[in-house]
Amino acid sequence: MTAMRVGVLGLQGGVAEHLAMLRPIEGVVAGSFMRVSELERLDAVILPGGESTAMGKLLAEFGLLEPLAARIAGGLPVWGTCAGLILLAKDISNDQRHHLAVMDITVDRNAYGRQLHSFIGAELIAGLPGGPFPLVFIRAPRITRLGPGVQALAKVAGEPVACRQVNMVATAFHPELSGDDRFHRWFVELARTAQTGIASRKP
Repeated sequence: MTAMRVGVLGLQGGVAEHLAMLRPIEGVVAGSFMRVSELERLDAVILPGGESTAMGKLLAEFGLLEPLAARIAGGLPVWGTCAGLILLAKDISNDQRHHLAVMDITVDRNAYGRQLHSFIGAELIAGLPGGPFPLVFIRAPRITRLGPGVQALAKVAGEPVACRQVNMVATAFHPELSGDDRFHRWFVELARTAQTGIASRKP
């Protein structure tokens, strides 16, 4: 089995929690990245939860914003959790700033309330075996619009909280805090499939 090199954006936020979930998965080499030279070696990336405004500024300061957006647009598998979801979104309804703006969704920052209004639920997630998955929400953004090429993977009260557009995945909740590694394993398999497809298209 070829090792999958999965990088967690290390500028700010819940980096250690994602790495703790990834490292026990067979065939995965996981680490944080903060430089373009590190990004170039990766097969998939995770944008963790944190503070989206700070992360967006640091992406620009570290010269990562345009290279990362270009790689994602070229098919690099990416998963954004909470703040990472905001970084991916093309539109942010309550913020004029845009960051990577690669995923055809609109989000509303902190729509589920402040830290005091964080909560835990459980829902079935499309394509994820094993029954309902624990959903940990912390100052979560709300996904208010899905573009025509975006699939809802899970909903709470009829609203999407996880979605996928080709190799881009976004969750308003934090699987890395759930104690359940199924979503991380599912993302690794998505990345493996993408890697196989990219390799088969090379001359």
